[in-house]
Amino acid sequence: MTQATPAPIYKISLLTGIAIVVANMVGTGVFTSLGFQVVDIQGGFALLMLWVVGGVIALCGALSYGELAAAMPRSGGEYHYLSRIYHPAVGFLSGWVSATVGFAAPTALAAMALGRYAQSVWPGLSPLWLSVGVVLGLAVVHSTSRRAGSRLQLLVTSVKVLVLAGLIGVGLLVATPQPISFVPHVVADWQQLVSPAFAVSLVYVSYAYSGWNAAVYLTGEVAEPQRNLPRILVLGTGLVLLVYVGLNFVFLYSTPLAKISGQLEVGFVVATALFGPVAGRVMGGAIAVLLVSTVSSMLFAGPRIVQVMGEDLPVLRPLAQLSPAGIPVRATMFQTALTLLFVFTGTFEQILLYAGFVLSLFTFLTVLGLFVLRFRQPELPRPYRTWGYPLTPLLFLLLNGWTLRFIAQSKPHETLYGLATLAIGLLLYLAGQRLFRQPSPASRS
Repeated sequence: MTQATPAPIYKISLLTGIAIVVANMVGTGVFTSLGFQVVDIQGGFALLMLWVVGGVIALCGALSYGELAAAMPRSGGEYHYLSRIYHPAVGFLSGWVSATVGFAAPTALAAMALGRYAQSVWPGLSPLWLSVGVVLGLAVVHSTSRRAGSRLQLLVTSVKVLVLAGLIGVGLLVATPQPISFVPHVVADWQQLVSPAFAVSLVYVSYAYSGWNAAVYLTGEVAEPQRNLPRILVLGTGLVLLVYVGLNFVFLYSTPLAKISGQLEVGFVVATALFGPVAGRVMGGAIAVLLVSTVSSMLFAGPRIVQVMGEDLPVLRPLAQLSPAGIPVRATMFQTALTLLFVFTGTFEQILLYAGFVLSLFTFLTVLGLFVLRFRQPELPRPYRTWGYPLTPLLFLLLNGWTLRFIAQSKPHETLYGLATLAIGLLLYLAGQRLFRQPSPASRS
């Protein structure tokens, strides 16, 4: 009797990969952070340069990650890279932070923002239960079919980009220009770029750009990863850079700074100023739809970290199990449970504050690992080499290191909480190593 040929496992395409990167990046940050920036920075040039500098940091990081992803094509992102470059303990700590805070908390934040924006259109809705319903619904889709999840991701991200492009284009046409200059006229305009206020705002902008490395968590599921993954990272990040600069230009060009200053729902305020109260409510609904894409992409990418950690660490082995369709269902359920915990407790915003330092620390170590790997393993096949090396990774390290230093100085409590999280993760790693006495994952190819 002939055996049935198993159905081929669906692979993530170039377009879907770009959609995942764009969806991870374009979330709550771009619709909320400008209001806080305007409080301390009043110059149009400095405000717009915030988004340019943040985009350059992300793009340099994406170029650097592209080489690592092509040279070590396995899902898991920083967990896999840092385990091989430095030590399995460093990789475990990175995965521990990403799995417990780095994806679940931002997913909850996006879901709760979705609920609040939707309530501006339909006041009778419960933001909490809408958030919960969206998270559960998307978790079911991504746990059932990779093809369906990929198509959904591509669809909602396409809608997101079209809506934002439409807002930029229509906003430029109907806006009443504000008395703000985007060209530096005096030395003080340039001095703002090195001011403490600029550094504070860059922390918020960096959060808005976070997610540029999302595709590396799915490396094992990407079609032709050596060829496609660098293109996914660079094209996705570059597209978001253009969208962010264009969107914030429209925000500043069309709306008085006094109306934006201190406001959380910047998109709603700008849409109301441009089109009136009715259109402002419609835009609130549109942004809620856009945030569906963000929640979806994080529920798609995050569980792959837990899955790969489970493949290496026996204590997490149950979470590495794949469904017949090759989907990490248990890891998806684990992240979904964490996300809902943050949604119900409402404490995730505090967690994001201290997690920002730790997550930036691991991206710093990963890009630094590009130099370490070239020195230690010059013979390692590299289908893609970082464009502009060594300047692009050095620029990333310089700017990211400056941000890390500022966070450590200005937010010592959050920094200490982040280091405490790492200490807990290290204890778990050591306990697992002693309990199972397993081979090091760094020794695996």
